[in-house]
Amino acid sequence: MSSTTAPASVSPLACDLTAIDATQRSAHRELAEHLVSHGAQEICELPDGYAFRFTADEYASVTTFVANERLCCPFFTFVVEVQADHGPLWLRITGREGVKAVFAEALAVQPDAPTAPDVRQRR
Repeated sequence: MSSTTAPASVSPLACDLTAIDATQRSAHRELAEHLVSHGAQEICELPDGYAFRFTADEYASVTTFVANERLCCPFFTFVVEVQADHGPLWLRITGREGVKAVFAEALAVQPDAPTAPDVRQRR
């Protein structure tokens, strides 16, 4: 499959939580909150989204999050980069025009604010 192949249709920029099994929705919301608010070692704003740095120990949580999030928000592009020797992993969430604003709203981020509360660098 070519990476330049266009999708058959373009999904709307709207999250559909009903795409996640009802028994898993609450756990998904809690996991997302944990990853963004507590698990991320660093959050970087990108031109078309955000990048999150996690410790190697968060691998299972990050991949579980991506597996569910791609169901309810098919317009996001997810890239998980796993560093060698149990180094940190990065999750990049990006997409077409408008996607960054949708994600910023979900994070309660003010993208144009110079010190947006949830876009921070932690060490």
